[in-house]
Amino acid sequence: MPHTTLVWFRQDLRLADHPALTHAVDRSDAVVPVFIWAPEEAGGWPPGGAHRWWLHRSLQALDRSLRDKGSRLMLRHGPSLETLRTLIEETGAGAVCWHTGYEPALRERDARIRDALREDGTEVRTFEGRLLHDVDGVRTGSGGPYQVYTPFWRKLGGLDLPVEAPLPVPRMGETKAPAAWPDSLPVEAFGLTPVAQDGVDWAGGFDGTPGEAAAHERLQAFIDHSLIDYPDRRNRPDVDGSSRLSPHLHHGELSPRQVWHAVQDWIRNRPMKDAAEVFLKEIVWREFAYHLLHHFPHTPAEPLKDTFAAFPWEDDADGLDRWQRGQTGYPIVDAGMRQLWQTGWMHNRVRMIVASFLTKDLLIPWQRGAEWFWDTLVDGDLASNTMGWQWAAGCGADAQPFFRIFNPVSQGERYDPDGAYVRRWVPELADLPTNYIHQPWTAPHDVLRRAGVELGTTYPRPIVDHGQARDRALAAYETVRQRSKGEA
Repeated sequence: MPHTTLVWFRQDLRLADHPALTHAVDRSDAVVPVFIWAPEEAGGWPPGGAHRWWLHRSLQALDRSLRDKGSRLMLRHGPSLETLRTLIEETGAGAVCWHTGYEPALRERDARIRDALREDGTEVRTFEGRLLHDVDGVRTGSGGPYQVYTPFWRKLGGLDLPVEAPLPVPRMGETKAPAAWPDSLPVEAFGLTPVAQDGVDWAGGFDGTPGEAAAHERLQAFIDHSLIDYPDRRNRPDVDGSSRLSPHLHHGELSPRQVWHAVQDWIRNRPMKDAAEVFLKEIVWREFAYHLLHHFPHTPAEPLKDTFAAFPWEDDADGLDRWQRGQTGYPIVDAGMRQLWQTGWMHNRVRMIVASFLTKDLLIPWQRGAEWFWDTLVDGDLASNTMGWQWAAGCGADAQPFFRIFNPVSQGERYDPDGAYVRRWVPELADLPTNYIHQPWTAPHDVLRRAGVELGTTYPRPIVDHGQARDRALAAYETVRQRSKGEA
């Protein structure tokens, strides 16, 4: 049995249901938890600005939790292999363990580190800690990866693969502390908090409380107050109907197994199970995203459907800028983009609306949208971000067909019927009557005047005519479809 084990924390910033930590505590005399900041190792996807804001606070919360258990979190700056070797030398550790990662560049890095440490004579153990199941253990009947969600859901949600119960917080205490703790950097040394520019603190209004304790509070509040109404309220950005668990899941403050079993406990002895199933399908949708990223690692930058590689996207720098700033002239789109910029989060229904607008009304490549979300979302997750954008653009697995183009007016009227969401995030339109709030350009001049709205001055006119943009998008798609038929 190794005397000391290093536990390498990554996107698993929690103590409960942490298989690597539990293994180390059970088998070692001393356990040294470590987090290594090495963003350059993430390939083209280092953590974005909003992600870093959350990470800073999540690391602080994890360190407090460990100290309450008589331990602490060692913070070091990479490269990861050299850092782990240094810590092994400093602590005399005979083993290192961590949870499996799925981002392509990090997966390759982990394999190199595992092989190098084993050649050094260090025991290395890896565990599944980010998903419900081992990603290679979920296969179609023919042995290949799934590319359609419904059979994937049947495989997992139908309990063909039961979800193991989550692990409790391991018993640590002073007895598992090393004789002497190695040096640790302060979290401030990583420079994770965005720097205010021109006197404006971009992250000043970010929403959510990072940390394991806050994650469990959020989960319990959702189950107690919102789960039963989830099917009816999840698509309404004007109400608090979604779980808001995505940043906690992304940073690993909460495991999907914990969520799954908490919902299963709620289901017991309740005749109404439909609400829970709708929510669990979202947890499995996240699982499906990792399944695709693992088996198709090129998809963060390239479409899964090869035919879309030749799609005639537009190079529209002004359109992209106005979309990013929430100045498109379509209120539901602008509300979503401003919510994202101000809080680091956006309601999922609105994510679909703004993604459809970028890729289909503006014909701007989905990769530009994915890059913006990656930098501005506190839950910027490579698997979910990639699948979501390819779904919206019609070029991914089980994607929305390209010819299904969201109308931003009717989407706003349907999912923000009273205009409360738009009024909150686009306050210059707050005094417009509800029947004009999603299409202010149709309001009579006297209505606009009374509401204090001057189109083109206080609020922009629509950047494109949706009907014309829809026709243009369908024509572009038809050229790709015909080309694909000719090559078949």
